[in-house]
Amino acid sequence: MAIAELTRNAVAVLPEGALEKKLKLGRRLRVKLGIDVTAPDVTLGNGVPLRRMRAFQDEGHIGVLIVGDYTTRIGDPSGRKTERPMIDPEIIDANAQRYFEAASTIIDPERTEVRFNSEWLGKLDFAEILRLTRTTTVARILERDDFHKRFGANEPISISELLYPMMQAYDSVAVEADVELGGTDQTYNLLMGRDVMESYGLEPQVALTVAYLDSWDGTGMSASRGNYIGLKEPPEEQFGKTMRIPDSLLPQWYALVMEAEPWAGDPMEAKLELARFIVTRSHGDEAAKAAEEHFTRVVREREAPDDVPEAVLPADGEVHLPALLVEHLGVASTSEARRLISQGGVKLNGEAVSDLDLPRAALDGALVQAGKRRFMRFRAS
Repeated sequence: MAIAELTRNAVAVLPEGALEKKLKLGRRLRVKLGIDVTAPDVTLGNGVPLRRMRAFQDEGHIGVLIVGDYTTRIGDPSGRKTERPMIDPEIIDANAQRYFEAASTIIDPERTEVRFNSEWLGKLDFAEILRLTRTTTVARILERDDFHKRFGANEPISISELLYPMMQAYDSVAVEADVELGGTDQTYNLLMGRDVMESYGLEPQVALTVAYLDSWDGTGMSASRGNYIGLKEPPEEQFGKTMRIPDSLLPQWYALVMEAEPWAGDPMEAKLELARFIVTRSHGDEAAKAAEEHFTRVVREREAPDDVPEAVLPADGEVHLPALLVEHLGVASTSEARRLISQGGVKLNGEAVSDLDLPRAALDGALVQAGKRRFMRFRAS
């Protein structure tokens, strides 16, 4: 495989010429990628660096997947104006268990080491942490853009946040990384890894950053923003969300997701092909066919799906529709449900409904639709 394929969609490969030297060593390289498990889903955007890991694996190299269970307890400050909130350790552990399964829709699990960075970071004593802090300076830390801006604005920066780049860098020491992958917002952290590795007497890693995938709302795809497609989301959700992207994003998605030339024809057909690819990669051909049939029937032809789940209505009295939508149709909050109702996005037996409270009898046997793809039939008992 040509080096151009290994570096496809790369924004930067630093330092220049270092990857070529690594490849000439004639041994399997250790290609590291770490993502803090702040959310239960690995997104399609995360899939961009995962595709680079797979390209290296196809050439016989080893993928080293770092599950940042320990660093997640601090939270990556990259691009943040404030310190991230602490996450419950039980949530971190649950998210970590799902990470490898989702990533394996892209990477080769047989050529992947999965490592939890609590394995080494949890064992560092205070003397070793002090040694780690001596690998850089305060001035160097404050060169980082987000720290520089917050410091200049007299906004608080915790000591734990200042330690984060060094902890991520120590991951590279622990696994002896040859290459580290990441998004462009990780450039500083990846280069810090080079400095720390050299301080520990190791050959520094190559930093390879890739472009970010934009979502349908025009911002970068992010689990924390909720504007994402999960690599293990249900096929119908993956298909429907893909069809939401504006035509202007098709060239970017074809390049970053499919790693293909942009579709030259009809944008609708281009989106359909993209949606088929995404669902097939995660769930297989049959799931992609079923998801497309579901999309055609429910969204394009505005019909209800064949199998509509059922739920029992509250015992008596009027039913508060926003609460019903949150409990049974996956709407995020009652305020979101009220907004959806006010915009005509909630239908009762095919007709838009505007009332927030409905008689129980009006909902008995009724088909309720929230948005384009969520349906539920309700029964009195």
